[in-house]
Amino acid sequence: MSIIQTTLEAKARTSSGKGFARRTRAEGLVPAIMYGPHLEKPVSLAVEPKALREAINTPKKLNTVLGLNLEGNQHMVLLKDYQLDPVSRELLHADFIDVRENEPVKVKVPMVLTGKSIGVTEGGILMQMRRDLEVWALPAAIPQQLEADVTSMKIGAAMHINDIKLPPGITVKTNVNYTIAVVTAPEVEKVVEAAAAAAPGAPGAPAAAGAAPAAGAPAADAKAGDAKAGDKAAAAPAKAPAKK
Repeated sequence: MSIIQTTLEAKARTSSGKGFARRTRAEGLVPAIMYGPHLEKPVSLAVEPKALREAINTPKKLNTVLGLNLEGNQHMVLLKDYQLDPVSRELLHADFIDVRENEPVKVKVPMVLTGKSIGVTEGGILMQMRRDLEVWALPAAIPQQLEADVTSMKIGAAMHINDIKLPPGITVKTNVNYTIAVVTAPEVEKVVEAAAAAAPGAPGAPAAAGAAPAAGAPAADAKAGDAKAGDKAAAAPAKAPAKK
């Protein structure tokens, strides 16, 4: 049974450059390129944009295995990347990678967390650090998504890539045991603690503006006395000059 979902008709492109790409789009086609380890060099081609959109409109999205019929030669490909117009959202360019049925290919698969962790039940917050994983799999074995059960995670617990049980035939090639998810302490408690620390009268809190000075503060009394003496001097009438 073939693993190819849909076969696209492709047209070879003999030229390249922005001008040729614009002419290709004017013909109603999308400029594209196909590359892979079994090809001598990248192949320039063009495909029909509507057919391409419909071909990857499956649960696997970009990981849908496609057939590419290029002038009578059949290729098994994956849509590796694409570009959209930021305004019209029209397809501007597409990248295909040539794959083999018996050779693993590197793809990105969505990571889904299942269950409700103990930490969340206790008021903690579950944070997902990775929304997708980069894995190696045979084209026919590429999963729609990967799942990890977080039920046993308590507050302060973390789940790493080495904790994930991958389906048969799926591998992750990395030297870093990176984090998938963590359960943090409730943010509400942190906000309350910060507010309490900043309240007037709390240890280390700054004195409120306009607060009365402590009793027996000589520096404040001296300044007050100087101010009163100055006021009396200003109020006293000036003496007339002595007659000679």
